[in-house]
Amino acid sequence: MTAKDLVVCIPVSTDRQMGHSWGKAARVAVVTVSKGAITDWAEHAVGWDESHDLGTGGSHHARVVRFLLDQRVTTVIAQHMGPPMANTLGKMGIDTHVGVSGDVEAAVLAVASA
Repeated sequence: MTAKDLVVCIPVSTDRQMGHSWGKAARVAVVTVSKGAITDWAEHAVGWDESHDLGTGGSHHARVVRFLLDQRVTTVIAQHMGPPMANTLGKMGIDTHVGVSGDVEAAVLAVASA
C-alpha cells in the first residue's frame, strides 16, 4: 500500500450490494484502491447491527473507530449515517460519502475516480 492508495470501508450485503446503514452494518468490506483499480477486498462480519444498542452511543462509536483505525481506513462510503457518526469520522479526517446505493464495487470505483 502506498500513501496514495485509498482504503475504503463500505457496508455490504451478501450479494455485494450496499448495506442500508453504516452504524448498524452486519458486514463491511475493506477495499484497497490503487491507481484506479481494486487491489484488495476483504469482508468482515462486524456485527454492528447487534452491538449498536448495547451500552452507550459512545461505546458503539468507539468500536467503529477502533475497527477503522485497525484497518487504516481513509474513506467511508454509506447509504445512511447518523450526524454523530459523520461528525466523528470528520474529526478523524476520514473522507465520507453518504447517499450511495447499488453495487459496492461500482460505488468504490466511482468514489476513487472522483
